[in-house]
Amino acid sequence: MTEHPHSELQVPPEDEPSEPDFLDEPSEDELEEPSEDDPFEGWPEAQSADVIEDLPEAGLSIAHVSGEIDIPDGYTVFEGTPSGHRRTVAVVISRFNGGLTNRMLTRALEALEDAGVEADAVTVMPVPGAFELPLAAMALAKTRRYACVIALGAIVRGETPHFDFIATEAASGLQLAAIETGIPVSFGVLTVETVEQGEARIERAADAVRSALEMADLFAQLRASARTG
Repeated sequence: MTEHPHSELQVPPEDEPSEPDFLDEPSEDELEEPSEDDPFEGWPEAQSADVIEDLPEAGLSIAHVSGEIDIPDGYTVFEGTPSGHRRTVAVVISRFNGGLTNRMLTRALEALEDAGVEADAVTVMPVPGAFELPLAAMALAKTRRYACVIALGAIVRGETPHFDFIATEAASGLQLAAIETGIPVSFGVLTVETVEQGEARIERAADAVRSALEMADLFAQLRASARTG
C-alpha cells in the first residue's frame, strides 16, 4: 500500500510572534522629547488632523436635520397622520424614576386627548422599571385590542454599566414586541446622563404618542388597501 505524503501545518515559534506594521514604534528621528504636561507631545500628528465638520450655530442641534420627504407625483404613497379618532391605545409606563415618568404620563395623556383619543379608550399599565416595558408591551399588543402601544420610561446613567444594559434591552425588546405582533410600539424611553436632561425632555412623551398614532393610521390604510385591492 502506497502512503500519501503529507505536510504539517507550520506554526511560527511562540517566541517569535509576527507583529503588524502599525504596532511599530516611531523612530528616534520622529520622536521629540515629551513635555511633562503632555507625554505624547512629541509623537507625529495624524495625517487626517483637519477638522471636516464645523460646530453648529448656537441653538441648533447636530442630531436632527429639518426638512420634509418630497415624493414625486405618480407613485402610490401610504402616509399616516397622528389622529386618535376611534383608536384604542395602551400606555405602558415605568414606575422607576417616577419623578420623571409621572410627568411623562401626564404629557402623554394630554397629547392623546389633543389627538382625539377618548379617555375610556386608553389603558395605562404601570410596570416596575424600564426592563419590564418590552414584556408588558408585548402582552398588550398580543391582545389585539389596541391600535398601538406607547412605552414610557426614564433611564438615568449611574456609576455602573447598569444603564447601558437596561437601555439596550429596553430598546431592542420594544422593537421586538412591535415586529412580533405587527402592532406599532413607540419608544418613549428617555436615556439621559442626568435628571436635569430628563426634565428637559418630558415632551418626548408627546412625540411617542404622535409616532404611535401615525403608525397606527398608516397600518390601517395599508390593511384597507389590501382588502380592496
